[in-house]
Amino acid sequence: MNTTQFQAMVQKALEDAARRTQRDVASLEVQRAEAVTWPDGSLGCPQLGMMYTQALVPGYRIRIRAGKEILEYHAGARGQPVYCPRDRITEPGPDPRV
Repeated sequence: MNTTQFQAMVQKALEDAARRTQRDVASLEVQRAEAVTWPDGSLGCPQLGMMYTQALVPGYRIRIRAGKEILEYHAGARGQPVYCPRDRITEPGPDPRV
């Protein structure tokens, strides 16, 4: 993914965070936006009762601060950022490229 596409992904996450928190995008702070490797197809946000591919998935994690609230978004390398509720967040695996 090139820089422009990555910036567009971060912008989509910011717009969703603004909608969810009823805040202006300008008042939000991107705390972290990084490439990661998810341990499976759940992209670090598994839903109870769902089954996922058991393969490493390259993707992205974006954390946004809205006042005292932190919102986290996960994506696959070719997907759109999806909000992941705090109680479902799992950490990405070690980066196999290192």
